[in-house]
Amino acid sequence: MNDIKIAIIGLGYVGLPLARLFATKYAVVGFDIKAARIKELQNGIDTTLELEPNTLQDVLKNTPNNDLGLYCTTSSEDIRDCNYYIVTVPSPIDKKNRPDLTPLYNSSETVGSVLKKGDIVIYESTVYPGVTEDECVPILEKISGLKFNEDFFVGYSPERINPGDKLHTVDKILKITSGSTPKVGEKVTRLYASVITAGTYLAPSIKVAEAAKVIENSQRDINIAFVNELAKIFNLMHIDTHSVLKAAQTKWNFLPFKPGLVGGHCIGVDPYYLAQKAQEAGYYPEIILAGRRINDSMGSFVSAEIVKKMAKKDISIKGSNALLLGFTFKENCPDIRNTRVIDIYQDLKEFGLNVIAFDPWVNQTEVIQEYGIEVKTSFNEIQQLKFEVIILAVAHDQFLKLDLKELRASNYVVYDIKGMLPLTNVDGRL
Repeated sequence: MNDIKIAIIGLGYVGLPLARLFATKYAVVGFDIKAARIKELQNGIDTTLELEPNTLQDVLKNTPNNDLGLYCTTSSEDIRDCNYYIVTVPSPIDKKNRPDLTPLYNSSETVGSVLKKGDIVIYESTVYPGVTEDECVPILEKISGLKFNEDFFVGYSPERINPGDKLHTVDKILKITSGSTPKVGEKVTRLYASVITAGTYLAPSIKVAEAAKVIENSQRDINIAFVNELAKIFNLMHIDTHSVLKAAQTKWNFLPFKPGLVGGHCIGVDPYYLAQKAQEAGYYPEIILAGRRINDSMGSFVSAEIVKKMAKKDISIKGSNALLLGFTFKENCPDIRNTRVIDIYQDLKEFGLNVIAFDPWVNQTEVIQEYGIEVKTSFNEIQQLKFEVIILAVAHDQFLKLDLKELRASNYVVYDIKGMLPLTNVDGRL
């Protein structure tokens, strides 16, 4: 395998850790269309915080040669002499919750422009079954002028990255692999097995591998939707949901899911990919879409609960100050993709509250570009203010050490979405 040279297309939360890992054994060229992203990586900086600076700097090199290491670039010419192309671009949804394959189409065009006979293209982006062979392969053929499964081959190996998770890193997560022919499947498996210590699982076909990935997150989405529905029910019954779940977990086979906001680029998105394909096949997926509706409604549910509690305490709703602790989609991670905290922010604004979001993990510029709002990142910006409403939206470690007494107004509501604060210290929680 000494003649292998790998191109990683897309250097985000998935692509960069994978590129770094492969670069410990192979010559790797990391390609991304974002010039700012490439510049920071060339300087050994990863703003996603998935890699420690030393870990990244140890594999970086200054030229796209065939020596061991990682070279980062925005030029497709630098990936022309690679023979494995691994596509790790996002697969989002549009405003109508329909799959948006634009990043996959564009990256397939890029790869197609440099594709050669004998090359293998592996897709890692989450998709519905059939996208690799039915959507991406025709683009590769058209742009390259080569014939699929004669001149070039493809594989699919779904990513299982969990942003912010320093325990389950890419090398420690078992990798599903697949190929467009049995021989290619074996090649793809050997490639990943050379760096993945957790092992690999060769699926019988690309479509099986695609389907396996998309149901992983759909299953989690449905389970979280169940406990979110329980939270709505138990709130009406004035029963603490977390106390119920803690009691139920004493049974050996009870699944330990918790209620909350479901955002991010996986659980809140992937079910729509499966639902889209199901409907194209003539089946309406009731449970999958019901789960999505429940989880997408939780921000509005929380906002309504907060306003009710304010009314019970005779706190004026219009003009009150509300503090959102956290804006990322999960704790101890700078990822703001598809964060549902924005739903609470917007709802409370519509109720007439003055809402301030505080999150030391976020990149302010990214938040403004994506959501059009300002998020405070320094405690100094809020410590002199008093809030009638304080909401623990994201369980960052820093927030669990805050003394909320310093921020509370004389009459206040504290709402704990994450169930992390002592029950005696809050007015409500999911």
